[in-house]
Amino acid sequence: MALLDSADLMNYELYMAEAIAEARRGAEEGETAVGAVAVLDDAMIARDHCRTLLQNDPTAHAVLLTVQATARKLGAKRLSEVTIFTTHEPCAMCVGSLLEGRVRTLVFALSDAKRGAAGGALQLARDASLPHQVAIISGVREAEVLRLGAAEPATA
Repeated sequence: MALLDSADLMNYELYMAEAIAEARRGAEEGETAVGAVAVLDDAMIARDHCRTLLQNDPTAHAVLLTVQATARKLGAKRLSEVTIFTTHEPCAMCVGSLLEGRVRTLVFALSDAKRGAAGGALQLARDASLPHQVAIISGVREAEVLRLGAAEPATA
């Protein structure tokens, strides 16, 4: 985890709380409890939760849906000033969307040693052979996300 000053940590805790709230909304709908929030200039501009079960869509992950909503809202393909907060370490597909969108920073609570692509199972987000890398901050509100009890953390 990168070193953060107290103001950054406070903001990260706040935004992660919103991602957790989004994950809870998903769980209330019968979905996997994974949530994500996009932040630009200290404002939340998009948020979503996993929708794979309800939409019968294996690509309807919280991070991917949030990246798509952010690009639509900004009317831009490049999201270079955006930070994505998510409850779970994203899979390769979701990290791919961060890389393609040139997202600046990824903040997640819970690592995924089996399917995570930001250092858990593999390190795609910081792969120096790729034209873009995403800064990673992990472990923010990890204990709270563990209590959510998400059955499928790979659907970030």
